[in-house]
Amino acid sequence: MSKMNQIGLEEEKTKELVEKLNDLLANYQVFYQNNRGFHWNIQGDKFFELHAKFEELYTDLQDKIDEIAERILTLGGTPMHTLEDYVKTSKIKAAQNVSEGAACIRSILDAFTVLLEKQRAILDLSDESGDEGTNAMVSDYIREQEKLVWMFNSWMGQ
Repeated sequence: MSKMNQIGLEEEKTKELVEKLNDLLANYQVFYQNNRGFHWNIQGDKFFELHAKFEELYTDLQDKIDEIAERILTLGGTPMHTLEDYVKTSKIKAAQNVSEGAACIRSILDAFTVLLEKQRAILDLSDESGDEGTNAMVSDYIREQEKLVWMFNSWMGQ
């Protein structure tokens, strides 16, 4: 018989979820920091519009980072918490010295591509594991981000 964790899920099944959530956490952390940089460094005629949008985005990312870390803890894991681990693990790479609006938006769209791919894999695994909490959280993220992809692509004229 399988050993159950504190919320009644099989420990063995949640181990892979914890690994995938830690990978997602690392990607969110790098994406968050990129958005802080975009917010600080944006220049040009769309400054006011994008400065505010980037702040809105990084504030939302900060909340999601906390939710992901707390979900990892709920599943009985330990959230990754060093910058070194985030940079080493993340598929999203640090964006340095990006200050032009379209370049910032392209970086954001590329990051969403990575996050959506990783979140869909987590969604499949959480469904197989009977983990409704992770499933609901990630499903909400996907829905929100798909809309943002549409909006940012529209901003780019695509």
